[in-house]
Amino acid sequence: MIPKIILGKGPYATRRTIGYLFGKGRANEHIDPHLVASWNDFAPDPGRSPHRDPKKVEAQLAAQLDQPVMMLGDKAPKYTVWHCPVRAAPEDPILTDAQWADISRRIVAAAGIAPEGDEEACRWVAVRHADDHIHIAATLVRQDGRRPQRDYDQRAVQREARKIEADYGLRRLKPGDGTAAKRPTSKEHFKAKRLGQDATSREILRLRVRRAMAAATTEAEFFALLEATGVSVRPKTEPSGDVTGYSVSLPGDVNKQKQPIWYAGSTLAGDLSLPKVRQRLATTAPEPAAARPGSPWHQATAAAERIPHHLTYSNEEVAQGQLDALGGALDLLPLTAPAAARAELEKAAVAFERATRSRVAADHASTRVLRRSVQAIWKEPVRHEDGAGLAMLLDVALTAVAYAMHWHRTRQHAQQQAAAEQTLIHLQAAYAQVAEPVLAALAGRTPSLQTKRRYAYHLQQAVPEHAEGIVNDGAWDALATVLAEAEAAGHNASAILGQALSLRTLEDARSPARALTWRVRRLGERHAPGPHAQASKVRHPAQRPTAPPAQESRIRSR
Repeated sequence: MIPKIILGKGPYATRRTIGYLFGKGRANEHIDPHLVASWNDFAPDPGRSPHRDPKKVEAQLAAQLDQPVMMLGDKAPKYTVWHCPVRAAPEDPILTDAQWADISRRIVAAAGIAPEGDEEACRWVAVRHADDHIHIAATLVRQDGRRPQRDYDQRAVQREARKIEADYGLRRLKPGDGTAAKRPTSKEHFKAKRLGQDATSREILRLRVRRAMAAATTEAEFFALLEATGVSVRPKTEPSGDVTGYSVSLPGDVNKQKQPIWYAGSTLAGDLSLPKVRQRLATTAPEPAAARPGSPWHQATAAAERIPHHLTYSNEEVAQGQLDALGGALDLLPLTAPAAARAELEKAAVAFERATRSRVAADHASTRVLRRSVQAIWKEPVRHEDGAGLAMLLDVALTAVAYAMHWHRTRQHAQQQAAAEQTLIHLQAAYAQVAEPVLAALAGRTPSLQTKRRYAYHLQQAVPEHAEGIVNDGAWDALATVLAEAEAAGHNASAILGQALSLRTLEDARSPARALTWRVRRLGERHAPGPHAQASKVRHPAQRPTAPPAQESRIRSR
């Protein structure tokens, strides 16, 4: 159940609100508008007065609501109307008028508009004009002339809504921490539907701004990328000439006066304000091309592979920065993915957006490698067309998102935890679409049975607790292929297995065989060390890391 508070001002604010609630609606969506409750239980009802002109009844109702405001004259407050739509979820049962009446009384009491038993409280009405929601309209002067005590009313009505959901058996929404991006209004939804858009302008702009922020290395590039994606940009320039903010709009998205509808970056999401964008860009300043040689897919995968460690052992600010960077990577990956996986990756990015924000301030210093490597992938995706790079990155991203879910759970970030859970569903679907063809192609080049037996022996020596499961896994043939290709490139099979196992534990891997396949593929494409170095690695294998005991069972169950 979602309540949302809107304040109205002006001499005709109450009349306009009542006219809208009892009118046909912007898309003729209002059906049988009528009162379900009011401050005195006998307010005039324009929807249930068949022998009177409805417009006159609307005027009478507005006048009665406005009476306490009119008594104050020029001492009336600036905002005089409190308007709160309350909407049930699509899967909720249809509530009766009596049930909606009870809900409306609980909402106005929680908000401080009309505390229970207070006969001098504000005047209010609850109007129903659809099965799934009501509108509560109140005037913000009490009948005794005082102002209502409605401090933090938005939080109060949200808390009451959670209780109402439990009492009525409705869909239970997750409590928030005030960091969620602003939801599109019903007006924006109707407009998108009328224009044939799958998403509202607000949602489209939020995604494009997030992608531009993830892809850019400078402020100028950030604005250039926005304009390149069809977004109009209007900087906020102070008299000193300093740019302190920006607004964006979509071509064709205009108001009644045919003027563009602008959205400030900070109203799209709290982390999209210009100061926050500048903080993020400071961690991705350009560096010489030769400074980080090698495959950006490998670099991004290695950086993402360290996210679980940061979420487990680093401080909260570093962990939050890692979640931020992971969200930026997910924002850009759909632009580099094959068409079959693009839709699920876009859904994953949209879902994880909520998991990237909390009350913890982000430290982005440790995220440079991930950000820069994903930017390199985005700029030259054709270099990595075989799909293995994306598959190995998605494999470690799945583990990182699972750890993000746990990180939010332990901090009681309910909405962020739910967002990470939803992200996993879409990422798993995308991973299957990307990885299966790559694994099948690798399996088609699998080495001889004798060679595979030798690799199985190395596995048994290196990781006995997983060896049998790996050999019986469907990805075993693909793993044998990448081991054979690594050997052909000059690597020692036993040594490279030891290296792969030292990168991180297999305890939290959904498929140890697949995880090893991508690690060996990554390591095998590096320059092979000399024979003396390889012999040393065989004699002194790297110590294998272990998963944190508290998280091990949780992650493996996913």
